[in-house]
Amino acid sequence: MTQAPDPADRDGRASARHTPGTPCWVSLMVHDMTATQGFYGELFGWEFEPGPAQLGPYVRARLDGRQVAGIGLLPPDRHLPVAWTPYLASDDVDVTAETVRLCGGTVGVGPLDAGEVGRLVLGSDPSGAVFGVWQVPGERGGAAGGRPGAPLWNELRTFETANVAKFYASLFGYEERRPESGGAGAGEEAADRVTLCLDGRPVAGILGAGPALRHDGGPHWLTYFEVADTDAAVERLTGLGGRVVAPAHDTARGRTATVTDPEGARFAVLQRGGTGADGRRAAG
Repeated sequence: MTQAPDPADRDGRASARHTPGTPCWVSLMVHDMTATQGFYGELFGWEFEPGPAQLGPYVRARLDGRQVAGIGLLPPDRHLPVAWTPYLASDDVDVTAETVRLCGGTVGVGPLDAGEVGRLVLGSDPSGAVFGVWQVPGERGGAAGGRPGAPLWNELRTFETANVAKFYASLFGYEERRPESGGAGAGEEAADRVTLCLDGRPVAGILGAGPALRHDGGPHWLTYFEVADTDAAVERLTGLGGRVVAPAHDTARGRTATVTDPEGARFAVLQRGGTGADGRRAAG
């Protein structure tokens, strides 16, 4: 994975107004909401409440009383992939949507109002990876963060980083940080990687995986959820009907594994600076 942020804001505090370009929400559209809520409730300890009516059947997941993620129902007549989608904050979602089009991306849904939670759009970058943009009302606080069960990091898996990084930089003015020679962590090989930064702060990553990405369904965003123990989380996940895509391994930022839920939505779990099953502490 690319460079995830350091362990700051572990108490979950967030600014009432998200900096444009910062991932501010993750959402999942599924075929069976009841079963999906049961899966993530058991895995991460999430509780659920009804979401905005404008989004159709939709629930907001909460962790220790703070919002974590959204889960909605896929329309039965639309054959769309089941996938986690990150939303990037914007001060003006209509302007951002137009910039997406001008820079070679596609707007698939919106811009549309979602009641008291703001205004959003769903689109794809020039490589085809789907992402959202969310204009959050200024008085609303951020989602939960800095605790097991909360989203920690988002990384774009794409064919190559150069062109797609320019696309996202055109939207939000990201600074690009590439790893120094020999900067890969334990269990990681040198690769085509970029960390997207705002004011020097890492906010998201891009990994250029090359032609091998075609075997993984093409370009897509991968959301990392923090866990207290990666190996225990993977064992719990498989017991709940999930599947392991990439087994748990140590990286420079902790111990991680790539997995799917029972409907096939791919995500990763990450134990920051954790100790692996063999007793070794992750590098970094």
